[in-house]
Amino acid sequence: MKSINAAALAAVIFVWPAAAQAPRKSAAKPAARPAAKAVKPLPFNAVEFEAYVRHLLLWNDKINVKVSPLKPGPMPGYSEVTATGSLGSVSLDEVFYVSTDGTKIVRGSVYDISQSPFQREQSMLKDLKDPYMGTPGAPVTLVAFSDYQCGYCKEEAKSIRENLLKTYPKEVVYYFREFPLDQIHPWARAASIAGRCVHAANPAAYWDFHDWAFDKQQEIRAENFKAKFMEWAQSKPLDTIQLGRCLDSKATEPAINRNVADARTLRVTSTPTLFVNGRALPGSLSWNQLKVIIDWELKYAKEAAAKAEQCCSISLPTPLPAKK
Repeated sequence: MKSINAAALAAVIFVWPAAAQAPRKSAAKPAARPAAKAVKPLPFNAVEFEAYVRHLLLWNDKINVKVSPLKPGPMPGYSEVTATGSLGSVSLDEVFYVSTDGTKIVRGSVYDISQSPFQREQSMLKDLKDPYMGTPGAPVTLVAFSDYQCGYCKEEAKSIRENLLKTYPKEVVYYFREFPLDQIHPWARAASIAGRCVHAANPAAYWDFHDWAFDKQQEIRAENFKAKFMEWAQSKPLDTIQLGRCLDSKATEPAINRNVADARTLRVTSTPTLFVNGRALPGSLSWNQLKVIIDWELKYAKEAAAKAEQCCSISLPTPLPAKK
């Protein structure tokens, strides 16, 4: 063990009390952190955005691209923008979300957990004035976007007509909305207009026309549609003269155009596309497949109603029977 000499020890004893009695300096306050700088929105460069989207989606120079103005997005810090690609009569909308600083682009669906995942679709598919069968206001709403010249549409329509009301007499309402694919089906629009003429004249006869048009797909051509349609109408309690005028003037075409516009907004790109309580189901479904989905929605609606009933009631124990 090393020894400490007396002089060194005296120095320690002398210095320590002085150091102990010296006033302490107050601790320096930590420097305030600089306030976070607000993200400055960059000017949206539509030209750069279009070039990026073309590369992403493989849209070549033959495809015309239109970029919409920015609008508020469904989530904080992002704006919504739509890129519409078109070639001839075919067009397709792609929705993107651009960050405030302009450096990030999100493509996909945004959900609010407090709402139905199909809230947007449901809001667009309510208060419809289209031909329907079933019970308006039923727990399950089916909305079909269909084309009279489409073979898969024929199969799905036949399945629904044969089974829906027999299986669900009050639980489901089914709306039929025309979505003629003009670029590949030359007489689908004429059939859509004619069907609406029938509906305007006699709604009860509409479904007869619907079934006839699908059944006669192989016989109908663009050049003979009117003749065959008038032949069918003569066998029904309809004013054929008025129907002919309606078809020639295309009086009901605005309803068809509205359906086409809604289909594009809903991002429908093929027929048939069926919406079940807002859930999009593209492609032809068998009845068994559709029944499973309808039963699922009915069960979900029943459970949601039961939870709502349990939510907010107050009761005290009494000998009286509980109110139902």
